[in-house]
Amino acid sequence: MRRFLLPIIIVVAFILFQLIIVVQEGQRGIMLRFNKVQRDADNKVVVYEPGLHFKIPFVEQLKVLDARIQTLDGQEDRFVTVEKKDLLVDSYVKWKISDFGQFYTSTGGDYLKASDLLRRKVNDRLRSEIGSRTIKDIVSGSRGELMAGAQKSLNTGEDGAERLGIEVVDVRVKQINLPNEVSSSIYQRMQAERAAVAREHRSQGEEKAEFIRAEVDKKVTLILATANKTSDELRGAGDAEAAKIYADAFNQEPEFYSFVRSLKAYEASFAEGKNNLMILKPDSGFFRFMKAPTE
Repeated sequence: MRRFLLPIIIVVAFILFQLIIVVQEGQRGIMLRFNKVQRDADNKVVVYEPGLHFKIPFVEQLKVLDARIQTLDGQEDRFVTVEKKDLLVDSYVKWKISDFGQFYTSTGGDYLKASDLLRRKVNDRLRSEIGSRTIKDIVSGSRGELMAGAQKSLNTGEDGAERLGIEVVDVRVKQINLPNEVSSSIYQRMQAERAAVAREHRSQGEEKAEFIRAEVDKKVTLILATANKTSDELRGAGDAEAAKIYADAFNQEPEFYSFVRSLKAYEASFAEGKNNLMILKPDSGFFRFMKAPTE
């Protein structure tokens, strides 16, 4: 009896293994019976929740689907803005299966096929959103509106992701670049604009510099005129004072004053380096202090 017990146990275990199926947490199951999707009385696809289930061996087959959030990392694609300017946009999408029956009937449970179909829909929505905006709007403030608009249209549009049994959780634009030919023209235009601004600033600076120089020259001229006037007044006052002193001295000692003036005249006439020719009469008064004194 024991000789037959082990084979019986093996056969029973094999039958149980074929009967029992386990759907893990984070998964859902679709049952195929003779390769046809099993449906309920309302003709809806039967979806198996996580847990222990049974199947008919060799007749039914369980297709397991991932219920977790998936990531579709799209390739960089070219889009056209409202100004007919090209942009290279790199984006990614977060999505999950919202209707497992619809997803399986639409894609056959093929995630590559689902990703390809979803990528086309995402590109169509991004093309529509970008085509209604300018480059400035896309790059600056309204990028969030662009992504939110694309997500909303994917989930609510007539030809949206809902037809695939998919819910788009998030749409994100990773990077926006300009094509090389567009970048070159934009950089040249920016360079020309900056050069024009620089020329304008230089022109304004030169104008202000000329104004400042004119004001300084005006002030310098006024200061010099005032200084010259003051110096002339002081010089006149000094000359007058000197003349008065000379006059007072002359009145007190006329002979001494005449002697001092003659010495200064001699000094000026016979100074070193001068080559003056003087023709005077022997009895000229110019040399009277150079003659021998008479008793």
